[in-house]
Amino acid sequence: MVSEGSKIIEKVIILGAGPAGLAAGLYTARADLSPLIFTGIQIGGQVALTDWIENYPGFPEGIGGNELAELFQKNAERFGARLEYDTATEVDFSSRPFKIKTYSNSFEAQSLIITTGASPNKLNIPGEEEFRGKGVSYCATCDGWFFKDKVVAVVGGGDSALEEGLFLTRYASSVKIIHRRDELRGSAILQERAFNNPKIEFVWNTVVKEIKGGVGVESVELENVKTGKRSQLATDGFFVFIGHTPNTDLFKSQLELDEKGYIVVDERYRTNIPGVFAAGEACDPLYRQVITSAGMGAATAIEATRLLEKESE
Repeated sequence: MVSEGSKIIEKVIILGAGPAGLAAGLYTARADLSPLIFTGIQIGGQVALTDWIENYPGFPEGIGGNELAELFQKNAERFGARLEYDTATEVDFSSRPFKIKTYSNSFEAQSLIITTGASPNKLNIPGEEEFRGKGVSYCATCDGWFFKDKVVAVVGGGDSALEEGLFLTRYASSVKIIHRRDELRGSAILQERAFNNPKIEFVWNTVVKEIKGGVGVESVELENVKTGKRSQLATDGFFVFIGHTPNTDLFKSQLELDEKGYIVVDERYRTNIPGVFAAGEACDPLYRQVITSAGMGAATAIEATRLLEKESE
């Protein structure tokens, strides 16, 4: 940070504390920039809500998502990254230093790295909001324990749906995976595990039209997309894993976004505003892996460091 009179201007502010944000914090901290990281509501982002990660290098036996997030945090803090348990509510990129307001204070920064990630998509069907937290969930790691020896349904056909479905078999007596197509999009190894798990049953070519219940979820109404036939599926829990939407609404009026809301960056993760960078799932609709997000975060940190060094010459 630098001081201008009584005003303190941060050299680097990072919005978000997932793999991208914490990797950016590590690299800028090692460059002696004392980065300030606003964590938002979840340190570690989506990775902290993932039960087990087997494809992050250096952990051949796998590692828990929350444990990996804690290691990311400790590594960044060891070199001087500062974590602020707060969320940005307003930004002004019209001039430098950039202005950032949070729930608790106002800040200024010479450079900004956006790693705000993405949030789970919803089905937007009747009953979804009514039963959220009463059987409807978007996180098996968070809520799976509540469905011990019960029947649960999972919607989706990608890696997330298969990973979370497999995790739910630890608790549930039966897991019904509902998919609108007749084949999965998930990786081959996850498909193999799911097909071989006796607790998992697939409901193909089907969409969910409504969630029903009393105090909690009791059933879902299904529709076969080929025949149009409707049916009822009894279930105690309903988990939705149909992708994510980038958390970029805060930047709509100031940064260039694509048609899906992802921040547009160049090959060096620079946005259309000089000094503002983006990394991770806020700008990545393709890979969305822990390792790619961390790599992008490191790259933005290097770019921000080079920019500030050049401007100080």
